[in-house]
Amino acid sequence: MSSDLRTNVVASTRPSWSSEAASAARAERREWAPGVILAVVGVMSVLVIVCLALVFWISFVHGAPDDPAKTYTLENYRTVIADERTYTVLWNTFGFSFASLSVAFAFGVPAAWLVERTNIRGKAAIFTMMTVGLLIPTFVSAMGWLFLLHPRIGLVNVWIMDLFGLREGPINILSVPGMGWVEGLALAPLAFIMTAAVFKAMDPSLEEAASMSGAGPSTTLRVVTLPLAWPGILAAGIYIFTIGFAAFDVPAVLGMANRVFTFSTYLYLLTRPEEALPRYGFAAALSAFIALLACAMSWWYASMQKRARAYSVVSGKAYRPRIIDLGGRVWIAWTFLCLYFLLVSVLPIIVVVWASLLPYFQLPSAMAFSQVSLRHYDALNWGLVLRGFSNTAILMALTPTLTLAISLCFSWVVLRSRLRGRALFDLVAFLPHAVPNIVFGVGTLLLAVYVLQTFLPIYGTIWVLLFVFLIARVAYGTRMTNSGLIQIHPELEESAALSGATLWQTLRRIVLPLLTPTLIYAWLWIALLTYRELTLSVILTTPRNMTLPLVVWTTFLGGGLAQSSALIVVMLGFMLPLMGLYWFVAGRRGLLSV
Repeated sequence: MSSDLRTNVVASTRPSWSSEAASAARAERREWAPGVILAVVGVMSVLVIVCLALVFWISFVHGAPDDPAKTYTLENYRTVIADERTYTVLWNTFGFSFASLSVAFAFGVPAAWLVERTNIRGKAAIFTMMTVGLLIPTFVSAMGWLFLLHPRIGLVNVWIMDLFGLREGPINILSVPGMGWVEGLALAPLAFIMTAAVFKAMDPSLEEAASMSGAGPSTTLRVVTLPLAWPGILAAGIYIFTIGFAAFDVPAVLGMANRVFTFSTYLYLLTRPEEALPRYGFAAALSAFIALLACAMSWWYASMQKRARAYSVVSGKAYRPRIIDLGGRVWIAWTFLCLYFLLVSVLPIIVVVWASLLPYFQLPSAMAFSQVSLRHYDALNWGLVLRGFSNTAILMALTPTLTLAISLCFSWVVLRSRLRGRALFDLVAFLPHAVPNIVFGVGTLLLAVYVLQTFLPIYGTIWVLLFVFLIARVAYGTRMTNSGLIQIHPELEESAALSGATLWQTLRRIVLPLLTPTLIYAWLWIALLTYRELTLSVILTTPRNMTLPLVVWTTFLGGGLAQSSALIVVMLGFMLPLMGLYWFVAGRRGLLSV
């Protein structure tokens, strides 16, 4: 690199606040850090765009993508439009997403209001109860509810059939409403966190005015509080709806067994069919449609966020929201909260543990307890389990570490450089958040099979999983590093530059130590997400690169309900130390206090 080019790179990546003296000092020194940061950001941006571009490219290919006789037409899109199953899948997906949103709001919004706007005691405990569901893999909850409400073997249905002499169970969890119920319980913690922030940020002056005018608590809530909070609640609803729209775990466990498909499970069926060849063109066209729809919903979400901020009251004084005295009704609130905790955390896990100890699933009884044993644990393929755990451990070590390193590079370019078009890098980093993970899974599959296979054969290895994990998690990583870097005043870095420090020395001695609490929390959260991840890896799995969730999934698909339950118990056992460490760090950072 010539000295002039090197000077331009350094100048383009230096903080906008740098004085002329600091800029000149840095330009005179040979710095490698700016070039490395730009290279990391550039390469990652290209990979994200290439993954999505491949999906759109294959969607126009008629014939095998590697066939020299292939043509470029709209045939795949015409097939998608003409296929009646597409509309069934569309209807199922929207129904599932609306049901998930309804259940999530039914539990999350009232809990958020109780914590932020009432005098209920034990708010830290409530926060823990409401958010613990985020740490439980959704396919674990789905398995638990499968044993509870399966039309033939579900405990509740069997009990009702025995009680009333029915031939069929009245409740069918293997349906769109049933899937929405389970997914909604899993998304309720997210609804709680997002709406709690809305209630907490509200100016209580209008509520106080309503109270002084003679309005009771219920009238104030209906006329003042909810209308003021509505833009923020709607933004949270759009976000949760988008997540439900792209969910795979719950529809896979509960829907595929009954041939009830959503977009995500239908894509899985197209790329990994039980019979015949994969329909990559059809899957790509459907993925392109999903990606565009998801981006539209993300844009709507961003618009509602801006509208919600417009309702904020800017004042120079601190205030606390108006607190409502529950009085004798506090027992109703605690009953509601404990019911949610029972449904989302306790009951599904207990049922899964019970299923893992019996020769076949049955109601608790004296005879059932006499049959309890560890036979399913002994029958596990422990070689496969340990291989899955080994692969998972490697991904848990590499994914959060590399994700945060890449994210910090993005944040530095976006927040500290004067590079033209840096906002585009921020947009690229956000794309994996807007586009469903299943679409990036399809894009990575196409990239590995049709582009990289000849010179970099990563398909079927753990590295293809690491690749797609990095793409999917960079969005979350950049949000975390952005929030942390914003809180570090640029004058600290300017002082270091004036003292003769290079950019790398500034990052190592000033920025990274100040960001350490944020990075530790983000690392643990990404590690937990990696441990429980199924959606991204299910399309790319082979016998060589199975992770622990994939071992559970393949065992479940093979009909081994009891063995898959035993695997879930083993998986949760491996997960407990990491969960404990996460809660410890979250408590130290004040995330469990209100």
